[in-house]
Amino acid sequence: MTELAIEARDLSVRIGRATLLSDVELAVARGEVVALVGPNGAGKSTLLGALAGDRRPVSGTVRFDGDEVGHLSAAVLARRRAVLAQRSQLSLGFTALEVVMLAGCSVAVARTQLARVGIAAAFCERRYPTLSGGEQQRVQLARVLAQLALSPGAALLLDEPTSALDPRHQRLVMQLAREAAEQGRAVVVALHDLTLAGRWCDRVVLLRDGRVLADAEPECVLTCELLARAYDMEFEVVRDARGIAIVHG
Repeated sequence: MTELAIEARDLSVRIGRATLLSDVELAVARGEVVALVGPNGAGKSTLLGALAGDRRPVSGTVRFDGDEVGHLSAAVLARRRAVLAQRSQLSLGFTALEVVMLAGCSVAVARTQLARVGIAAAFCERRYPTLSGGEQQRVQLARVLAQLALSPGAALLLDEPTSALDPRHQRLVMQLAREAAEQGRAVVVALHDLTLAGRWCDRVVLLRDGRVLADAEPECVLTCELLARAYDMEFEVVRDARGIAIVHG
């Protein structure tokens, strides 16, 4: 029997008169990688923020291992989940190594996690603002992985972690997400690349206008009909020899 790690029930989020999420239901088990997909403004980042406890819903609940997120202190939350935000701004002149150590880890752990995301040792002392967008994204991922190393069992929440990366590093990021799941963690990742979602994720949650259109295995969600409903455009979905969807807009 799978062990439920994250559960959202009747989740709604509003800002002023704008409704960002409406009555969202989501359950993520340990060992599972779940992709959130959908067009811009569908609610992917808002849902991740609500799951992380960083955005307060107007109704509904989010629970980690049965405990309501809104009742957990910041310190406890930091041990329950590690979050890679879509944008991480740092104007100070930290080195790449120092950015990872913001997770509270040792130098050795920071170097190990930087190596895991493909940051060479020679880059560890580079100032963060001098790195390319893709390098900065991988440094932030290393920081999140360092947080996981200090928090056994914590969930992993990733918001568009491959957006600035080349194909090789996109693959690396998704491999790391799968490894986290294989360690018994619940993993939720917001993605724009539908092929990556089909290749690496156990389930795909398709959002539009703050509502869930579909939540099932990739082959059931990544279909021409459902994608057309979500994105208002036609898609071609090709299956490779393993049945993995390769999606073309």
